[in-house]
Amino acid sequence: MEYVLLVIGFILLIKGADCFVDGSAGVAHKLRVSSMVIGLTVVAMGTSAPECAVSIAAAFRGENTVAISNVVGSNIFNLMIVCGVCSVIMPLSVKASTLKKEFPISILAAAALLAMSYLGMEIGRGEGLLLLAGFIAFLVWLVRGAKRDRSEAQEDAGEIKSLSAVMCLVYIVIGIIAIVMGGDIVVDSAIKIAENFGLSQTLIGLTIVAMGTSLPELVTSIVAAKKGEDDMAIGNVIGSCIFNILLVLGIAGTISPMEVLMENMIDAIILIGMSIIVWIFAWSGKRISRTEGAVMVAIYAVYMGYICIR
Repeated sequence: MEYVLLVIGFILLIKGADCFVDGSAGVAHKLRVSSMVIGLTVVAMGTSAPECAVSIAAAFRGENTVAISNVVGSNIFNLMIVCGVCSVIMPLSVKASTLKKEFPISILAAAALLAMSYLGMEIGRGEGLLLLAGFIAFLVWLVRGAKRDRSEAQEDAGEIKSLSAVMCLVYIVIGIIAIVMGGDIVVDSAIKIAENFGLSQTLIGLTIVAMGTSLPELVTSIVAAKKGEDDMAIGNVIGSCIFNILLVLGIAGTISPMEVLMENMIDAIILIGMSIIVWIFAWSGKRISRTEGAVMVAIYAVYMGYICIR
């Protein structure tokens, strides 16, 4: 039965991502904004909704000591696996403006998290409010930029499926519901299958559960890339990284202060290093090639090995 549920979960994930990408691309076309902006906002927030809900619920219960680990781990997965796998399947083109603006912002967000962690060894209410203020500033900057770039967005809207405003919303809502349900089913059934094979809870937590929470980002970015929406795929990854640090940790820290462990700081440094690696890869030819994607996946595999033995 677990195998049947696993297949059903993946079908929901793929079909949900298909609807979500079409609806999001339709919104971009209707609002005359670029796919990058939609990827950084609507798509990133939609695919990060599970992490956000879990972190906020844990904060209300005062059990958010692992929130930083979850966010940093999710961001590393998004960068190295989501971008890496997408690039292996289909090389991702990256615009110069993205390399000069959005990518550095995601690195700065990770650096800000590291600095806050080092100074106080906790993310308290003051730090949480600062992170939230940074997220609001980021959204304001995005909206202003979107208004300036409307003409460019119109030029890129050639092959977008024609949908009414209502249908765009329906596609997005159905897509998010299917993605979240599919992700939950895949994780639950995969855990049961792993337990049947005698795998330890630690190994299951580090692999299946950790990867399962990022399945929405992975599937959505792959579908977007295959539909030729490279900006949306890249925007989803960068937006999720910024969203997780500034908004998710901002809300969690404001509700209940989070203790920072030394492992969190090491992982934050690794996140910054990996972000710079992906940034350098993207600068070479303004795209991430299949070879570079494979290298990113290999680096993540080494990181997982390090996590298991530390």
